Amino acid sequence: MKKNSKKPWPTKDAMQQVYEKNLWGGDRTFYSGAGSHDAETIQPYIEEVITFFKSLEIPPVVCDLGCGDFNVGKELVPYTQAYKAVDIVPELIAHNKNTFKSKQLTFDTIDLAKDPLPEGEVALLRQVLQHLSNAEIQRIVNQLYFYPYVILTEHVPEAEFSPNIDIISGQGIRLKKHSGVDLLAPPFNFKVKTAKQLLSLRAPAVKGRLVTTLYMVF
Repeated sequence: MKKNSKKPWPTKDAMQQVYEKNLWGGDRTFYSGAGSHDAETIQPYIEEVITFFKSLEIPPVVCDLGCGDFNVGKELVPYTQAYKAVDIVPELIAHNKNTFKSKQLTFDTIDLAKDPLPEGEVALLRQVLQHLSNAEIQRIVNQLYFYPYVILTEHVPEAEFSPNIDIISGQGIRLKKHSGVDLLAPPFNFKVKTAKQLLSLRAPAVKGRLVTTLYMVF
């Protein structure tokens, strides 16, 4: 019998290809796309997240789950007690380690859907889940309950949409299916104390909105 050669978790290969072939644009190998570099998109996000960090009694231990090229994360590090940045692409993490230095900053290679997530108080997931299949998202959600706070950013359609239509993991997202990730909706049904929308921005040069939500988990 011929074995099925299809890999059940293609995310690592897909993301490595994104950076090797500059599929998200840019003029360098490690570039996480306009969504991580467009000032009108990232500056309001940075300001909102810093404001939240400052509202806490002490600077938090932050876990950046899917840190990408770290163009956004580097602005947040000074407002934290510790900043644990992780991503699935080893070469990207090696590049970040050589590029960004701070006494409270660490980088690690982690597959969010397979590996234990780092311990911390605030989990940041910025335009990460939108690239993953529902099965992978569910595996991540199961671990998000260990964080008191989760700050999630997702690219969703402008108008009402059907949430969480499944996709194959890769560089694409659910917009073509007029869908987007909503963790509170089935099949994820993420249980939280409160959910507060921090931002809703028109996405640059594409349809839809970038919605950032703060979840208090417990």
